[in-house]
Amino acid sequence: MGKMKILIADDHSLFREGLRKLLESDNTFEIVSEVGDGQGVINMARKLKPDLILMDINMPGTNGLIATQVIKREFPNIKVIALTVFEGEEVLELVKAGVSAYMLKDVLGSDLIQTIHRVLAGEVVIHPRVTSYLVQELTRTDKKSDNLNLTRREMDVLEMLVKGNSNRDMAEAMFISEKTVKNHLTSIFRKLGVKDRTQAAVFAIRHKIVEEA
Repeated sequence: MGKMKILIADDHSLFREGLRKLLESDNTFEIVSEVGDGQGVINMARKLKPDLILMDINMPGTNGLIATQVIKREFPNIKVIALTVFEGEEVLELVKAGVSAYMLKDVLGSDLIQTIHRVLAGEVVIHPRVTSYLVQELTRTDKKSDNLNLTRREMDVLEMLVKGNSNRDMAEAMFISEKTVKNHLTSIFRKLGVKDRTQAAVFAIRHKIVEEA
């Protein structure tokens, strides 16, 4: 299996340099390009078709949110990790755009690398502070939590999801296979009317189905 192709998008050259050095310490990654604006990352995504983009949200011209929306619409299989200093109301829109992770720029390097691996494995990773913000900002829905008909096992999985556990963590804790965990998640998403782990966690906290981690 070849290296995972990563595109770095940030308007600060020093930050890009730091990200490159950090990611080059992991020999499973290949940095295919660096760009400093939203239109640039759209162009490079079209040209290079990376596996994953580290996307700064606050870039000049076309910002990271718009760039993410365009890229996910054209290339839904490209994973996007949003990097933010946690300003503005773009976070909720990023959920709708389909980013795979939301990381604050003060994240530890080791945590960022771990997050990249998890995202490339198909997971969605939510920073706890971002989750809290999403809960506050998420528009109320008409769906009532008392009509969800979640099984006890599904509730266990949902509680662990909100706490940030990976599929492997859940499987080990519950003595089941990861495939069974995925089956439970599919059922949970359908019953909650959501598309992914992020939306499921936000919904569960918002409607007090489970307590926030």
